[in-house]
Amino acid sequence: MNTKAESRYIDKNHWHYAQSMLELRQKTVSMVRIDGKQIALFHSSEGVRACNNQCPHEGYPLSQGNISDDCILTCNWHNWKFDLNTGQNLFGGDRLRTYPVDIRGDEIWVDLTEPPYEDQYVSIMDSLRDAFDDHSYDRISREIARLTLLGSDPLDALRRAIDWSWQRMEFGWTHVYAGMADWLIMYDEPDCDDELKLACLTESVGHASFDVLRKSEYPFTRDIMSFSETGFVDAIEREDENTAVAMIRGGLKDGLTFSDFEQSLTHAALAHYNDFGHSLIYVTKAGYLTGRLGNSVTEPLLLSLVREMVYAIREDKIPEFRHYETALKRWGDSKFGAIVPTADQWHGRGINSAIDATVNCSGTPPELIYPALLEANALNMLSFDIEQQDKAHVTVSGNVGWLSFTHGLTFANAVRKQCTRFPGLWPQGLLQMACFVGRNSAFTTTEFELSRWGFDDNEKGVAALVNRLFDHGQDEYIVSVHLLKTALAVREEISMSPARQGKILGAALNRFFNSPLKRKQVRRTAYQSLQFVSRE
Repeated sequence: MNTKAESRYIDKNHWHYAQSMLELRQKTVSMVRIDGKQIALFHSSEGVRACNNQCPHEGYPLSQGNISDDCILTCNWHNWKFDLNTGQNLFGGDRLRTYPVDIRGDEIWVDLTEPPYEDQYVSIMDSLRDAFDDHSYDRISREIARLTLLGSDPLDALRRAIDWSWQRMEFGWTHVYAGMADWLIMYDEPDCDDELKLACLTESVGHASFDVLRKSEYPFTRDIMSFSETGFVDAIEREDENTAVAMIRGGLKDGLTFSDFEQSLTHAALAHYNDFGHSLIYVTKAGYLTGRLGNSVTEPLLLSLVREMVYAIREDKIPEFRHYETALKRWGDSKFGAIVPTADQWHGRGINSAIDATVNCSGTPPELIYPALLEANALNMLSFDIEQQDKAHVTVSGNVGWLSFTHGLTFANAVRKQCTRFPGLWPQGLLQMACFVGRNSAFTTTEFELSRWGFDDNEKGVAALVNRLFDHGQDEYIVSVHLLKTALAVREEISMSPARQGKILGAALNRFFNSPLKRKQVRRTAYQSLQFVSRE
């Protein structure tokens, strides 16, 4: 009866005939189909109540649940409870959609009118915030799906995630925003359908939610100062967060955009061999996010990035990399004039030797040095001694693993982008790439298996790895985001590389994707702790 089109069953105000009171009294609970929806009807002590028959938790039928005298509906599958008078979830999860009921003689009529767009948008965003604060991954996905179905811009979920997270990152940017930029690249892939797009957005928001779970806000200064490049870079160098933040605020107030800050940010990021290259990588990602998501995210992303740079580890100040500063002053002092270097000049070298090899090539245009250093880092990744992961009795400096090796490639990708824009920074970028070659070479084997890991069709092979990212299966966001950013960096570099170099890059990526990745070092931690406290 309920599927008939006669006007008797739908009135002009979108009320729909559901069932007779006699039928419902006989059953107490009933499920009817109206306009493509499953509606659960309950004959309660407080009258007839109607709701969506699908539990918002996992979709089980609520008509198979139990209703109490005070109109509390329990889904028997997972014990979720809802107030049928309001739709409120007593466990704080997704709300239940309830519908107004009108009894017309012996007939039950249900109003399926959708709330106004603005009300639905606010409700979805409020629910998304609840899911975000709980790191409820599946609920985050459902709310973004509802946002899309509503016809809103689904990228609003990312804008809100940035708004809800940026002040809760104690030390500024994390891989959250870098991953968000790369998931947006995946989102914009030509063959990315609605299901895959939702996966990209869910991963982005879920990662942000996880990184700030149960964290308070860390305040930023509200001061405003005029922006100047030298003043800003100097403030970062002095670790003066308040001045650097005030300058960003002042620049934005004066109408500056990301592109106006980009050279200063790049300069600050390359002023030192910073924090495993994170600062420079993050600059490139900030540019993409502000361009893709708009002005509303510019200020929070830049202020958070400034804090990351202030707190970044300046590794060139430790003995292991102290040769870097001396080498930078010697840039241009080439022993060989203009030569075309190859990766062999760096492969297997230690830190100081790799740095010197780079200075020795500094009479060559940087654009010719870069491919050789890129390949040397890829060869390191291809020859990573995977047994290093299983060694328990190593010093803290030996805590090197797959993720450490990926930074040689993702940092290189950022160097090419930023130093092409700002050529005066090539010496810093290339010498820091050499630092990666040298630090990782100590954890490699003398052989690498290009034939085993290389693809017959490199383009198709790498494309298949990238496609795996949509369903990566990794429980840790830090692992999935390294797979993501390394894959996209390698894909981009291959598109600009000669065939053999591209094959090495593809093989390095393939080995990373398909090798064991040990994340928790139980015995190593115990050994290092005993060694540490014995020397106290």
